Amino acid sequence: MSDIKKVVLAYSGGLDTSVILKWLQDTYQCEVVTFTADVGQGEELEPARAKALQMGITPGNIYIDDLREEFVRDFVFPMFRANTVYEGEYLLGTSIARPLIAKRLIEIAALTGAQAISHGATGKGNDQVRFELGAYALNPNIKVIAPWREWDLLSREKLMAYAEKHGIPVEMKHKQGGSPYSMDANLLHISYEGRHLEDPAAEAEESMWRWTVSPEQAPNEAEYLELEFANGDIVALNGAQLTPAQVLAKLNQLGGKHGIGRLDLVENRYVGMKSRGCYETPGGTIMLKAHRAIESITLDREVAHLKDDLMPRYASMIYNGYWWSPERRTLQTLIDHTQHTVNGWVRVKLYKGNVVVVGRDSKTDSLFDSTIATFEDDKGAYDQKDAAGFIKLNALRLRIAANLQKRK
Repeated sequence: MSDIKKVVLAYSGGLDTSVILKWLQDTYQCEVVTFTADVGQGEELEPARAKALQMGITPGNIYIDDLREEFVRDFVFPMFRANTVYEGEYLLGTSIARPLIAKRLIEIAALTGAQAISHGATGKGNDQVRFELGAYALNPNIKVIAPWREWDLLSREKLMAYAEKHGIPVEMKHKQGGSPYSMDANLLHISYEGRHLEDPAAEAEESMWRWTVSPEQAPNEAEYLELEFANGDIVALNGAQLTPAQVLAKLNQLGGKHGIGRLDLVENRYVGMKSRGCYETPGGTIMLKAHRAIESITLDREVAHLKDDLMPRYASMIYNGYWWSPERRTLQTLIDHTQHTVNGWVRVKLYKGNVVVVGRDSKTDSLFDSTIATFEDDKGAYDQKDAAGFIKLNALRLRIAANLQKRK
């Protein structure tokens, strides 16, 4: 007899979690609380409530929370202050949503007196690690049920057969053309895995992409956008003040219109395998380019280089599920300290899949001194003779080594 009487399930209402809900009821004979997070996936969430009710979940045990502002303000924006990119390309759209969902799962477990949480991440993926590391960091005594590590329903076809057997409603798109893509969406990105993407040599179908037009089909006219920064975060677009979630939503719309932010990537998963996925991150792609542009004139050179040195470690912390770790929090404190001078505006041009920086300025914090950098007469602002001693001192070890080689 299980000692788990109540479990909080991260529930989307899709195929996987609908099957998990029924499986938890049958396998653990426990009360299930469903939690559906609105992190900007762009889907109607009320069907999740209807499905949960249909599966016998009482109204008081159904949680549907709008977390969009918290997601962008407290997770996406802090990550972009570090210019975070994993393995040179991936903007961590899936990874960064998991610590917030884990946080809310633990909060709901405390509110409802649940002994366990459950998720639909597979035993092959990264999300199981992210959910569970986050959960244990926030509640070390919580129990975790990961059905994909327990059951034998190890394919989409088996899941659909289980759903049909138990009368679980499945959208028609799951029944046509074989298994659907495994997809994840939030305000930062949408990802696609599975089907013929499992062959890394196969080009993604154009019909797969949902947020962006192909660069070939993008408008023939460029569009200009001015982004205003305060303490490293975007606070206005083209003069209009916006909330964090509104900023990202607007950038997604503009970037998608111009075919910006598509990525086809084979990444190294935490569990050791290589995995191919496709991603659309239009707003994040614009944000990253603009943020680096404003930092280029407001950050000290060595501070900027230090950030660049630390960024891959920071990215790995997020990718590997260590958002709530002491090392990530410590590094975030350092990163945020560098952002107090990152104020000003950046102008970008969006055209055919490209984001081109065409201007930047900071009235209060710019370190760019045109009187020194000019190629014209600087009227003594910079003494070029100073460079000779600097070069000789830095070349001294090289000259010593070269002379040694000559004597050999």
